[in-house]
Amino acid sequence: MKLPVIKHLTQFIEENDEDFVIETIETLEALTEVPSLKDEELDVIGELISNMYGAIEVNKMIKEGTPKKEALNSFMKRVLGSIDS
Repeated sequence: MKLPVIKHLTQFIEENDEDFVIETIETLEALTEVPSLKDEELDVIGELISNMYGAIEVNKMIKEGTPKKEALNSFMKRVLGSIDS
C-alpha cells in the first residue's frame, strides 16, 4: 500500500463518491479472472485494489470524525503493524 495513492483516492472519494471506487474495485477484481494475465500484472491489480480498499477505510474513519491526517496515519500504522506480525 502506498500512502500517497491512498491519500489521493481519499480526496477523490471526498470530491466525488465512494461508489466510483467500489465499482472500480469490482471491475479490477473481475479482471483478475483473465487467465492470460501474468503474475506481475496480477500484482499491479492487487496493489490497486488494496489501495482502493485502504482509501475506503480512511474515508470511513473521516466520516466518523477522525481528522484526515490522523486517519491516514492511523490506517498506515495498522497496515504496517499487521505486516510486521
